[in-house]
Amino acid sequence: MGSLTGLLYGCLAIFLGGWYFGKWTGNFSLLLFVLTVVTLGYWLAERFYFAPRRLAAANVLEQQDAVRREQLAHQGIVKVDGDVNQARDTLLMQPWWLDWTAGLFPVILVVFLLRSFLFEPFKIPSGSMIPTLLVGDLILVNKYHYGVRLPVINKKIIANNDPQRGDVMVFRYPKDTSIDYIKRVVGIPGDEISFRNQQLFINGEAAPMEQTPPPGFYDEEALRYFPEFKEKFGSVEHRILVNPQSQPFYGAEDKITFPFRENCRYSAEGVTCKVPAGHYFMMGDNRDNSQDSRFWGFVPDENIVGRAFFVWMNFGNLKRIGAFN
Repeated sequence: MGSLTGLLYGCLAIFLGGWYFGKWTGNFSLLLFVLTVVTLGYWLAERFYFAPRRLAAANVLEQQDAVRREQLAHQGIVKVDGDVNQARDTLLMQPWWLDWTAGLFPVILVVFLLRSFLFEPFKIPSGSMIPTLLVGDLILVNKYHYGVRLPVINKKIIANNDPQRGDVMVFRYPKDTSIDYIKRVVGIPGDEISFRNQQLFINGEAAPMEQTPPPGFYDEEALRYFPEFKEKFGSVEHRILVNPQSQPFYGAEDKITFPFRENCRYSAEGVTCKVPAGHYFMMGDNRDNSQDSRFWGFVPDENIVGRAFFVWMNFGNLKRIGAFN
């Protein structure tokens, strides 16, 4: 069993190393589920097989020692060398391969349950949500806000809140569900969303947008200021970056393909889409630098991961810690 456990740990190290260096992609939820099942197997084996065998061997040792001492006492020998308690402790000691599997099961189980049903941490990898979220922000995602889903397969089993316009949502990228994206919900089922001439329209009405006082948002990486605006969806107010003077290029219309592509119209001014049932239209707050539903289409409900709500750490800027809209 020790050799088998070593082999399993070797395979895990190779897999994680290749994942880290980009040799292949991985599903962390699936990996955590597999680790939970494997360590559960070791934990059950320890509890109902290995531990009872070690205890039985220790009891036999104690009985043999007691018999030996009794025989020696009959011969008039009272002082007997050897510490049976030390030998007993050695027999009861958990081997390393059980300590590093069965011993880790409770910890892995708690992490699996917390991550699957309550909160999951994410790291912001790109600037598509600037100024709301910056590269390097470590955020928490509420996994139950939109309903309880089974881990790995992401099947909703208990409904909760529906996504609302203005929510910052983590979801599985429709073109590659092994990748998680984070954007803002701007369109819910039935909405007609237009983004024309750098202005967002929801069901024919322009989303209120007010420019913040100059000089705007300072990007420390680009070392320049960008026009910043406050945008409102009902009572939800958030900041966005958009340059009213620029005009994004969406590419040749016939090259943009995705499910329900017929619901969208592209023109020189921008794009207009009717959001189908069970889907959502997502956009980044950094409107000129965000690959979102304008380019790859709608997000189906089954791709939802959870609602992002809190920056719990940014090692480069501790002032980033806190809730956000």
